[in-house]
Amino acid sequence: MRRMPRPEPAVSSAEPPRDCPLCPRLVAYRQVNREAHPDWWNGPAPSFGDPTARLAVVGLAPGRMGANRTGRPFTGDFAGVLLFETLIKQGFAQGSYEARPDDGLKLVDCLITNAVRCAPPGNKPETSEENTCRPFLTARLDQLPNLKVIVTLGDVSRRNVLKALGLKASAGVGGHGSEFQAGPYRVINSYHCSRLNTNTGRLTPQMFEDIFIRARELLTD
Repeated sequence: MRRMPRPEPAVSSAEPPRDCPLCPRLVAYRQVNREAHPDWWNGPAPSFGDPTARLAVVGLAPGRMGANRTGRPFTGDFAGVLLFETLIKQGFAQGSYEARPDDGLKLVDCLITNAVRCAPPGNKPETSEENTCRPFLTARLDQLPNLKVIVTLGDVSRRNVLKALGLKASAGVGGHGSEFQAGPYRVINSYHCSRLNTNTGRLTPQMFEDIFIRARELLTD
């Protein structure tokens, strides 16, 4: 079996340690996956992208077969195909996305992270896990000195970003394409780029691309 390359997260308050012990249920799930697949990443997925980025993309949590396996956000599952192809098309990424962390893909003026860094059972983190992991999201956003625009992938991500910024979850409306000011940042919310949303037609590639066209407009104003 080909071993997946193992990227090491940055050592900072913005990135949890490889064996983060804070969420017992997620720790137990991590151990189950390690025993079944010792060649996988099986740890908190480190943020990926440009540390001087003006755009941050925030998902909810790593997928078991995606970032939990590869160690790079949105890499290895279906959601990454649409996300990275869209970022490349809009100039926020360079290279080719080949669903592995050593494919040479580079983000440009963009950083991707998750509200919860460890893969949850059933792809659904509990509220307590969102709360526990939130300081890492707060620190990650704080440590982007040029950040101007945040794209949230789904309403749960939107609510977590608002709370990470010290605001109420109701401070910005939900729904695809909603846009609002959150402190010094402009937030644009999108439906999540999951297979479920795209297969049902709830989210089309053009709808998703329009989010990043708008992000580019905001950054060039």
